[in-house]
Amino acid sequence: MTDFAKTRTRKSHHPAVALTRGHMPTGYDISLANYTNGRKVRIPDDFGPAQKLADFDPDYRNIVDYIVRITHRIWETDANGVDYITECYAPDSLVFDDYGLQTGAAKIATDTHHTTGAFPGIILDAEEVIWAGDDKVGFHTSHLTRIIGKNAGQSRYGPATDAEISVLVIANCVALGNDIFLEHVLYNTSAMLEQLGIDLWQEAERLVKDPPAGWPRNQQIWNDLRKAASPHAPLSEAEPVDGLDPDRLARDLHHSIWNGDRTALAKNYAPDVAFEGTTNRAFKGHAAYDAYVSELRDAFPDLRLQVDEVYWMGNDDDGWLISTRWSAEGTHTAGTLYRDPTGKACQLWGITQCEVRDGKVTKEWQLFNELDLMMQIAAARI
Repeated sequence: MTDFAKTRTRKSHHPAVALTRGHMPTGYDISLANYTNGRKVRIPDDFGPAQKLADFDPDYRNIVDYIVRITHRIWETDANGVDYITECYAPDSLVFDDYGLQTGAAKIATDTHHTTGAFPGIILDAEEVIWAGDDKVGFHTSHLTRIIGKNAGQSRYGPATDAEISVLVIANCVALGNDIFLEHVLYNTSAMLEQLGIDLWQEAERLVKDPPAGWPRNQQIWNDLRKAASPHAPLSEAEPVDGLDPDRLARDLHHSIWNGDRTALAKNYAPDVAFEGTTNRAFKGHAAYDAYVSELRDAFPDLRLQVDEVYWMGNDDDGWLISTRWSAEGTHTAGTLYRDPTGKACQLWGITQCEVRDGKVTKEWQLFNELDLMMQIAAARI
């Protein structure tokens, strides 16, 4: 236990307060690009501009420094580093992951020990941190990380394979007083399993019979997942602005692509847009993006997606970084992506990060709960 932990007074921060437009950074002084000097270093000696962090450990300089260094400390320092989770996750933390809801710092520490045991020497390399908020309402951070490691130990998915993995994680957290108390995190588990040489359908069927903690989620947890930290009304409606509005843009893109006619692809995406997503999907350009969406929408003809939270940083001159958390429901009645249709009503949720330049999306990273989705479908066949 650190000296800071011995003297602090902890309290519950639930429920998370939704952000307003004034909580969005209008520049990149405090950003991952500045922190890592354009990714020339992972953990710098100079932690960047000071930011007001009331009740946070004074060792941290700003919210980007906090997110990057607690991740490094937990996952990469030594076996005892994992236990630092109890100092930077609230005792009553709520973590919505691929499978359901995990509650409390102790549970998160146990899960992390499992992963570091399966992948000794694991690296979690930060690729982006989109943040908004402050130390009064809470810092909201969307942390895009790449997990790099070798499966040299036993895991819940089987014996060591010695396979090397490189998979994306997106963790959207809310933190106050040095504690992450709410998190939505997607580990791209399906990509990891493919890289380990594990058949996804066989694993989905096995997990249905021996489910991980939190699965299947009940309706209340699904409702809570969707509404946690969400504003009562979209900021584009509650606080309208002239010019490019990141909230309106994010909502319009998701509606057009997943619920509509997909005209946003030609209108709002650069012709060579680069996409990286769930289960080792990576492509460039409108045609490949359209094919990806078609395959999913064909499987769920009645799919209806809603945007649950949007926050961003940036400006017209320097560009925008936007984090969008979304959820959807649909019935598996057609298509071939998930084998023969089952008629199963399914839940999907995801996080999208995008880079916008001159009004066009130039890069996009998107994860959704594909292994969990396959488990929902597999359960309908048993």
